[in-house]
Amino acid sequence: MLYPLKFSPIFKEKIWGGSKIKTVLKQDFFPLSNCGEAWTISGIDPESSIVSNGFLKGNTLNELIEIYMDDLVGGKIFNEFGYEFPLLIKFIDAEKDLSVQVHPDDTMAEQKHRCNGKTEMWYVIDAERDSKLNIGFNAPMNKQLLKKHIDKDTIEDVLHYLPVQAGDAVFIPSGKVHAIGKGILLAEIQQSSDITYRLYDYNRPGETGNLRPLHIQDALDAIHYHSTDNALISYSKQPNTANNMVSTPFFTTHFMDLNTSIEKTYTDIDSFVIYICPFGEAKISCPDAEETIRIGECVLLPAMLDSVIIAPNPQCKLLETYIE
Repeated sequence: MLYPLKFSPIFKEKIWGGSKIKTVLKQDFFPLSNCGEAWTISGIDPESSIVSNGFLKGNTLNELIEIYMDDLVGGKIFNEFGYEFPLLIKFIDAEKDLSVQVHPDDTMAEQKHRCNGKTEMWYVIDAERDSKLNIGFNAPMNKQLLKKHIDKDTIEDVLHYLPVQAGDAVFIPSGKVHAIGKGILLAEIQQSSDITYRLYDYNRPGETGNLRPLHIQDALDAIHYHSTDNALISYSKQPNTANNMVSTPFFTTHFMDLNTSIEKTYTDIDSFVIYICPFGEAKISCPDAEETIRIGECVLLPAMLDSVIIAPNPQCKLLETYIE
């Protein structure tokens, strides 16, 4: 019988990374000097997440899919994605600005890399004063005009910046130019892809002392120039229920602010469910198992589970995500 699964985080040191994965999210990334990303659920080889609880401890997520197939991910999802887990869940700590970048859509990613594109969303957990995200451009843009700004090193003049605070959420479809600004800690839900095209990196040196490579032509080709919305998600925060944030072909995400126990049933969806905890802790119980989720952690509920009880201790915020 499958049960709520937890995984060991995969920590990644970055030139822009900081310490909030440890100080805020309570995840110890020793021996790294900083941690820019903590991959909490990944099926991307060779960094497939390793189970950290229960009798399946030590197995990778990809090994579980090979054994349990649709019992783990759901019949519709297994038919579409096979043995590839379709989502990647991360926490990101930006002590410095991330590069201005864009991700390809499914068509371009399949043609160039034989993989998925990358549509994603962010939930801001912590933001220092005056923190901001770059989301798109501040005026109509096309490939030729953007190339001129790149050549003249004036791209920062045409970027749209969005001030953010804790609790803000942003949806970023593939083809949308974006960057995480310094001082922001966030949770990221995305298609399972690690393809990024850097458009601009502030002319700063990388780990080796040289400028990090840019991917100008790929980025120019990947951008959806007609996309002009600012992407800030408006969502309800009604307590003790699942409030819809986004519903897309790639994932559906709800926000939950719990101060009392609730029962969640999943008989109307044919999918795994992931809970991401940006605040507090809770117990997740099913008939044969119980697991605690704390700030900075994720729990994956196999598709075969019909229902769970979620009991906050004493309060908990969760992001609930699955594929419809």
